[in-house]
Amino acid sequence: MTKVNSDGDDPADTKINLDLGLGGMLRGLAGLVEKLGELAESGKEISNTGQLHGSGKEVKGIYGFTVKYALGEENARVEPFGNIRTDDKSGNTIVQEIREPVVDIFEEDTHTLVVAEMPGISADDVHLEVKDDLLTISAERGDKRYRKEVLLHSTYSKDQMVVTCNNGVLEIKCMN
Repeated sequence: MTKVNSDGDDPADTKINLDLGLGGMLRGLAGLVEKLGELAESGKEISNTGQLHGSGKEVKGIYGFTVKYALGEENARVEPFGNIRTDDKSGNTIVQEIREPVVDIFEEDTHTLVVAEMPGISADDVHLEVKDDLLTISAERGDKRYRKEVLLHSTYSKDQMVVTCNNGVLEIKCMN
């Protein structure tokens, strides 16, 4: 953030200029707003609780994104999460029953740590599948269902994984 003072004396005249390079992210948000507008025009209603109401039955839709900056990379990565997707065939926005959780991967000296946010889930609700370097996380409890495929930097077996879950935050330690 750069502060520019117009005359150097009056703090009330201070202007703040932001140069964050967010053009791509703002275009993505504009696309999201456009899709939400299409939903509203099609007769669906969006409330401030984040629920979509369709014809006849209530449909719960959750959408969000994380912006990740990695050292050495020029551009930020925008990763969506939730259960609202665009159908590849029709191009229409759909609400799936299974949510995609927010996932972060941390490479440590002694292990790889995978952290997934899955509110309402305990460790007993989690199921892991491992095939080579692809980890599939799924969980279900009541009406909450989650699924995410994670590409790991190495190959691990289930025996090398320690799973803990506290307040819906799942941690999977993949031991080297």
